[in-house]
Amino acid sequence: MDRFAGKKIRCGAIGVGRMGRHHARVYATLPECELVGVVDEDRARREQAAEKHGCRAFERVEQLIEAGIDAASIAVPTTAHQAVANRLLDAGVACLIEKPLAQDAATARAIKDRAERSGATLMVGHIERFNPILRALQASTQGGHEIIPRFIQVHRVSPMTFRSVDVGVVMDMMIHDLDVVLMLMGGREPERIRAAGVAVVTEHEDICNAWLEFSTERGVCVANMSASRLALKTERVTRITGENGYIKIDYATKAGTIIRRRANELQMQEIREQLRGGTDLTSLNWHELVNVEPLVIDDAEPIVMEIRSFLAAVRTGDRPPIDAEAGFANVRTAERIVRAIRENAASSDPVPIAPSGVPAAMR
Repeated sequence: MDRFAGKKIRCGAIGVGRMGRHHARVYATLPECELVGVVDEDRARREQAAEKHGCRAFERVEQLIEAGIDAASIAVPTTAHQAVANRLLDAGVACLIEKPLAQDAATARAIKDRAERSGATLMVGHIERFNPILRALQASTQGGHEIIPRFIQVHRVSPMTFRSVDVGVVMDMMIHDLDVVLMLMGGREPERIRAAGVAVVTEHEDICNAWLEFSTERGVCVANMSASRLALKTERVTRITGENGYIKIDYATKAGTIIRRRANELQMQEIREQLRGGTDLTSLNWHELVNVEPLVIDDAEPIVMEIRSFLAAVRTGDRPPIDAEAGFANVRTAERIVRAIRENAASSDPVPIAPSGVPAAMR
């Protein structure tokens, strides 16, 4: 059902800094919507964005609401998400809130509850869900070819940019991957969490390793997640191992590989029996037992896909792919990891130092 009867959705962008300027650009170019205006405390920044996209510039959120909008992106600092979202939701305006939903679980829950009371659509901007490599993975595991995760390894590191230093690396960087891992777990949060982290430059953890244990109806899965904002280069790699296959995703290079077992169960049983009997199988070609497939990647821009998904939910009234419940679960899991770091700090050993003298997470 089209609640707008084919009319364009009137949109706004609140905060037109590093991320918000991209939201404004997309709203200004998509045919299904109209960019009514932008809001930013910085006069030069809001006027520059308004002039570029042919819309109005506002100093306050209330002015944008009075201009008559149906939906808006919130790309202000995380600590300001609640104040901005409350005004929009109370006015019945649909919200796309940049990740994370809030700076802590209590505030995330409050925003979630506010959205549910208002009835307005709320989506959280975890953009990795729309990364071409992840969408390729989802397409490749459909049609009865799903790989059931048993062990997930996540490695996300980058040099220090001195952005988002008001929060630690868990809320700044790891939360991208928490959203993906929780999605793979069907939205289920981990039963147990162990974590260690180190504050080196900022007052918060700049390096973190977390061990998450999930119990699902399809069995147990563990996720080992590492994040650092003190590395010398950028790497974003996820490896998913299951009973029926293996997946490697490289977000930075937009490349991925799926390895599936080619041999049938009878062949595998024969091999196991030979191994138990001590048969020398060194001449057996491992590649004959598996099928290696590259993921087919398209060139769609993630933020365009994200905003189109948001607008589709606004138009139909359907639940968005990353709703307030998912955003809340991500923040609560991140908060549990930070709590585990603090609980472990008093008894944990120093960061392991490699022979080179550089901590492994920083290399």
